[in-house]
Amino acid sequence: MGFYNFPNLRILTMDLLDFARGPALQVAALIFVAGLIWRLLHLFLTQKKTDISEARCGGEVAGGLRTIFSRSLHHKPFRQRTRNSTVLSYTIHIGLATVFLGGAPHILFIESFSGLSWSPVPTIVVHIAAALTLAALLASLGRRMSHPVLKMLSNFDDYFTWLVTTLPVVTGLLAVAHVGARYELLLAIHILSFNVFLIWFPFGKLMHSFIAIGSRYTTGVTFTRRGAKV
Repeated sequence: MGFYNFPNLRILTMDLLDFARGPALQVAALIFVAGLIWRLLHLFLTQKKTDISEARCGGEVAGGLRTIFSRSLHHKPFRQRTRNSTVLSYTIHIGLATVFLGGAPHILFIESFSGLSWSPVPTIVVHIAAALTLAALLASLGRRMSHPVLKMLSNFDDYFTWLVTTLPVVTGLLAVAHVGARYELLLAIHILSFNVFLIWFPFGKLMHSFIAIGSRYTTGVTFTRRGAKV
């Protein structure tokens, strides 16, 4: 007997989908924006010590810009030992960006509230990027749980951030493949998992996506005042 032979289940599924992409998404987006504003204001308004030393090594701007790019790779003596983590990190970040910004449904979603639109990448590229991203996420979890030092340093934020990042990828792949349940139910779960991602974003380590460049620039400026070449 097919799923839609149960009218009540069909109604519940559609209600869940409407809730996920309606009130739940609106609340998640509101918390996301409010959390971002709160975190950024906290960074800008926190009192900082005045450094009266003279900038060296080419000046503040040059040092800040140089550090933004120099921190994209580990220093040469450590690259061999950190190669695996670097590959996993870049795979996850580039993969997520490709899926979210390149997938046609996601572009339509962005256009619905921002008015911005662009051409999607080929569907096969999005699917491959999603699969590689999931593989890298699983590998990174295995590495975190097996590496003695990394395991000791990991906390709730690390594991929960991994979870809320992985769930939208998994549920998105299941929805596209129509595996496990009706498409409408899988889509509702996918959107709900994305809502959780939005809510957690400003309060966990996902926030580094917004502050990484600024943090690197500030570090470079500080180093120029210490006479350190970065």
